Amino acid sequence: MALAPILAKSYIEQRETGYWVVGTRISLDSIVYAFLDGESPESIAQNFPLLSLEQVYGAIAFYLANRKLIDAYLEAGEAEFQQLQQDCKEKNPLLYEKLKAAQAQKHNAV
Repeated sequence: MALAPILAKSYIEQRETGYWVVGTRISLDSIVYAFLDGESPESIAQNFPLLSLEQVYGAIAFYLANRKLIDAYLEAGEAEFQQLQQDCKEKNPLLYEKLKAAQAQKHNAV
């Protein structure tokens, strides 16, 4: 009895406005940013113990095959984050300064 190979397997699914590893709550963004920061697939898999190495490679392959689309999606997300950050700064400058100080303290501790 010969086994038939899997010709195509989906590793990424789109839910609402985001991309996720199939069957998980792990975003494609997380994997792509780690990959773009120079992490190896093996390192990424270690940092996300719920993912198999196959899933990490599948996510990276999806990104590479759809690079223009995903880069535009990531840029839109970054722009939205910047806008939210600016809104927070304008609505509650004291809270914003406390958050920035806490972030700087955390960064200096590392």
